This record gives sequence, C-alpha cells and structure tokens, in this order.
Amino acid sequence: MKIAPFELERYFARYEFSTRYLLSSSDCDGLSQAELVAMADPAARELWEQLTLGYTESLGHPILRAEIASLYRGIRPEDCLVVVPEEGILIAMQCILKAGDHVICTFPGYQSLYAIAEEMGCEVTRWEPEIEDGWYFNPDFLEKNIRPNTRLVVVNFPHNPTGYLPGQADYGRVIEIARQHRLYLFSDEMYRFLEYDPQDRLTSACEEYERAISLFGMSKTFGLAGLRLGWLVTRDAELLQRLAEFKDYTTICSSAPSEILAIMGLRTRDTLIKWHLARIQRNLDLLDLFFSEFAADFEWVKPRAGTIGFPRLRNNRSSLEFCQQVVQTANIMLLPSSVYGYGDRHFRLGFGRENMPEALEQLVNYLKRPGGKH
Repeated sequence: MKIAPFELERYFARYEFSTRYLLSSSDCDGLSQAELVAMADPAARELWEQLTLGYTESLGHPILRAEIASLYRGIRPEDCLVVVPEEGILIAMQCILKAGDHVICTFPGYQSLYAIAEEMGCEVTRWEPEIEDGWYFNPDFLEKNIRPNTRLVVVNFPHNPTGYLPGQADYGRVIEIARQHRLYLFSDEMYRFLEYDPQDRLTSACEEYERAISLFGMSKTFGLAGLRLGWLVTRDAELLQRLAEFKDYTTICSSAPSEILAIMGLRTRDTLIKWHLARIQRNLDLLDLFFSEFAADFEWVKPRAGTIGFPRLRNNRSSLEFCQQVVQTANIMLLPSSVYGYGDRHFRLGFGRENMPEALEQLVNYLKRPGGKH
C-alpha cells in the first residue's frame, strides 16, 4: 500500500528536536525511568529486576493485559491486544475494511484515522464539527450520512486537536446509530481520564457496544510516550483474533522493558493522572489570561478534556505563516492547521508540559515585538 506522507509527523520531524519550546505537544510531561521504577510496587519491581530481554508474548504480557482490562467495565484480559498505538490504527483498518467500503470519520483528526482507509480504496466522509457551537460534533450528521456500503465509524473523543468532548446523550446516540446499522465503531480514546470534570468522562466504546474497538495507551494520559505502548480492546473475539494475526506482520510482540514499565505506570495511574491534571489546570488558567489579553488576535474555545486546543487566528492571518515565523524568530513550535488538511486559520496549542508557562511567556514577548502580530 502506497500512502501519502503523514503531514503532522513530518512537521514534528522537522522541528521537534531542534526547537527550544514545544508549545504544540499533545502528551503530558514524561517521567524518568528512575522515577517510575521508584514508584513501583514490590511485585512490579521484581518483574523489572528479573526481566529477561527475550521475545515477549505477541498478545502482550498477561499481567499487563490484566491491568489494561481493569481500566474498563466488563472487559477481560482476553479482550485486549497490546500494540504500538499507531500500529493499532493500521491493524484495525486493515482487518475491518476493504476497497469500496464507506467510512465516516471525525475531522480534523490524526491523519491515519482516515488516510489509511482512503489509501485502501474506501470512501471516507469527513464528519466536521460546528465551529460556531464550540466544536460540536452533531450526531445528526452521522445519521444522515449512513450509506448501504457504510462499514465503519471512526471517532476520537476527547478530540485531537480541539479538546472537544461530547455529552453523554450525544455520545450515546453515536453508539446507538452504529448499533442500529451493525457498523464497526473505532474509538480513539488516547486522552481518556484527562477530563477536567470527572463527571464528563465517557464510558469506553468497547464497554458499550460489541462491535466497538477502543484504542488507548501510555503516551498522552500517563506521560509515558517513550514506552511506545498501547492497546486495542474489543469484545468481538473473531475480530480480535484477526487483529492478533495481522500483528504478526508488524511488530509481532512488544518491547519487554516497555511492558514492565507500563505495568508500573498503570498500577500508579491515579497518582500520575492527578499530577498531570493539576499541571493542565495550572496551564489552562494561564491560557485564560493569555487569550483575554490577546482577544483581538486569537479566538479560543476552551477544551473540556485533554492536553491540546485549537485556537483560531483573527484578521485572516495564515496559520502556517504565523507558525513558521514563531519557530524561526522565537524558537517556539506551534502546529498549523494545514498539517491536518483543515484550512489555514487555526493552530494546535499544547498545555500538558511543565515548561508551558515559560514557553507561553516567550510567545507573549514575541507578540509584543514590533511586527509580532503581523
């Protein structure tokens, strides 16, 4: 399969490790290995100290799968497949779709959620939000766009890049529409547990619907992106078997150290999530002040969950031009909406990192320079 370049990842490859301030990152600050190991319980510490660096089980370490299952209601370890998160998207699309199928996918979004299907010869309808209503993804759009050949609905809540999170009623409608039409539902839940109000947290799609596949992992919520570890969860046993068989052609199995470190992370998840949410709230308070001060320059819809938002530039300014000037002049990386294929007026802003206040201060200094807003 020949596939188009992943624009977001190519942009990050250009700037991520050469720019001082990353003000567009979507993950929470990473822990050091020493910090994580120091937090481990005795059983996990023993697994770490006795670890043999050989092959691991292709489905994932049994203890890790048990920890993953504990995140969900009504899910067994047998319903979980350990993957690299990006790999999970590729595997799921390859196992569910064929050329000529129709897919409906939330958009803008992570490119592989819709691009893989397009490259496979599927028809993809992009489900765009109603901007004037706070990035609202209206389930009416989904219902109106079901076709006889529709096979898959792809959703991403909390949403990358807007931080939108639907209410329980709308989310329930999405699941019910998929159920009524016997569609597969792929649910990217990489920012789950980062809801600012815990009462806003949605149930996982895999808990609600037998043809749902939920994607989650260690990268965003837990601040452990370097483990390169996530999982797919589904109660569809036949589909899970196909997913596992396809994985034999990708990574086959996971990194042994990453699996044990992930067990440690999941067993200390309450502490990690508490730390990250506290930082996110501190940073959001600063962003409230920033966007109030620069209201003439930016339009801001405050997210309801996650570590990223999607401000809009006023005065018809190009986001690509703005982001390029900021990175070249102020050594600050922002992510233009053009990498999402979503116009040229928005940019992604991340607030899950500890140094965000310093990065934001540098952005303020840049904007107050002569010509900084032009």
